[in-house]
Amino acid sequence: MIDYKAKPFFLSDDDIRWVKESLASMSTEDKIGQLFCLTDITTDCAQLQELIKKYRPGGFMYRAGSGRDIRSAYAAMNAVSKIPMLYPCNLESGGNGISPEGTFFGRPMEVAATGDTQQARRLGYVCAAEGTAVGCNVAYAPIIDIDYNWRNPITNVRTFGSDPDTVLNMASAYMDGINDSPRPMAVCIKHFPGDGVDERDHHLLPTVNSLSADKWMGSYGRVYKELIDKGAQTLMCGHIIQPALERLVQPDIADKDMLPASHSKNLIQGIIRKKLGFNGLITTDATPMVGFSALKSRSEALRLALAAGADMIVFCKNIDEDYSSIRDGIVSGEISLERLDEAVCRQLALKASLGLHRSSLPPEEAIEFLGCPEHKDWARECADKAITLVKDNASLLPLSPQKTKRVRLTVLGESTQGGFGECDSIAEPFKAALEKAGFEVQFYDYASMERGEIFTCGVEDMKKKFDLSIVAANVATGSNYTSRRLDWIPLMAANEPWYGKDIPTVFISFCNPYHMVDVPFISTFINCYSSNTFCAEAAVDKLTGKSPFIGKSPVDPFCGAWGAEFM
Repeated sequence: MIDYKAKPFFLSDDDIRWVKESLASMSTEDKIGQLFCLTDITTDCAQLQELIKKYRPGGFMYRAGSGRDIRSAYAAMNAVSKIPMLYPCNLESGGNGISPEGTFFGRPMEVAATGDTQQARRLGYVCAAEGTAVGCNVAYAPIIDIDYNWRNPITNVRTFGSDPDTVLNMASAYMDGINDSPRPMAVCIKHFPGDGVDERDHHLLPTVNSLSADKWMGSYGRVYKELIDKGAQTLMCGHIIQPALERLVQPDIADKDMLPASHSKNLIQGIIRKKLGFNGLITTDATPMVGFSALKSRSEALRLALAAGADMIVFCKNIDEDYSSIRDGIVSGEISLERLDEAVCRQLALKASLGLHRSSLPPEEAIEFLGCPEHKDWARECADKAITLVKDNASLLPLSPQKTKRVRLTVLGESTQGGFGECDSIAEPFKAALEKAGFEVQFYDYASMERGEIFTCGVEDMKKKFDLSIVAANVATGSNYTSRRLDWIPLMAANEPWYGKDIPTVFISFCNPYHMVDVPFISTFINCYSSNTFCAEAAVDKLTGKSPFIGKSPVDPFCGAWGAEFM
């Protein structure tokens, strides 16, 4: 049963009437369409309108793109959809989650490194204010995964760290910021039952949260319960198995019968609904992820997800095929009509709670709010408070062009492939900031591998070329990777600073706090957590002593690597 007047919907009698009348007006085909959130098929308005009229989805999600184009697409869909649509987006790090014109405020771990919940509240506000300016109405955030395993390639800086209390406090403040927005937006806490224990990515296979039931309840469970009690409107189930919780609900379940949370009745009904008391909308994570359909056929996994209690299915592979899978489940009785109606009603209740049945998109000029000066100023402040000096064992800092004027800058990474639309290049902004501070900067020449110096140059030859080596890593956290480690040129690691004990060398990570495991011998190590221009500029202020280091690492940056702390 759905309690429409209770948390998180708080519907009025008129709102409830709209929900019931809307449901009564729908055919079974309409209801099947409402179950799906489509994505990124096109921004062509005519094509979109034909798509919406044919498939009648409940939502549509875009990755980051032109704010104006996306807003126009939303308007086109609204014009032909009989039921208002949900427009979710991965608003994890700022308005850049919906458009590159938006403010890249900072990755959640950067925010946590400030130790200041006001920064998390500002992050939430920027996400909501800029997201709703384009037309979004659901933030697929905050991420409340706990980064217990430094090897995990997908959690990392997307989390608020490895301490459950920090995750809870920062996520709660993020929700406050969402609620501060002038236009309503729902949050989606994710990825239940919690990523960050396994070292693998559930885009690639079903992963496992292996905590005991007691440890889970004292960490992930506590975070979920408090944010549910705070009013989180939606919850996303990952393709993550939790054996201890499965057995808490069904003690005799065999290992082979356990399922990822996205289609596990034990986890959705037994834990989310009953134990945690969640009354809001439950959504799957993206169903094209291999973790969703690795244990069951795609058709069966889709039917299981809905029958288990998921209210929205995120993305399709083949739309007609996926719709048929649900249709077949209804005909066979695997999915009851009551379960179908419940899923649709929870969607309608969320839409009513956001006032979507009474409102339209903000005016077109609202998109000018993307990347506004105030939000950029806040992002600068966050970067200044977050950047963390992990170690300076050689006492190199502060740097000055009088001592080490000629800088070799070696940039690693810079690829945004597999990312979430939140990965900026830092090479040029960082170089420009160093040059503004008076340094002469030359990039490592990858084309020639510095004319084969790895085979021909000694220490004195290198000293003739530069006074200071800075390695800047921009190895972005993203989906569909098995690892996010440092990759050097395979030929003798030609770009790795082998001369680090002879020439002053500094390592700066802009995207990953765990690179120490690969360069423990570099004596000066800095974490920035986000690859935005604000961190690039603030890092130079820190290097030169213009601004003190005050950030505190939300995770263990030494990764247990022997000698990393004293080398």
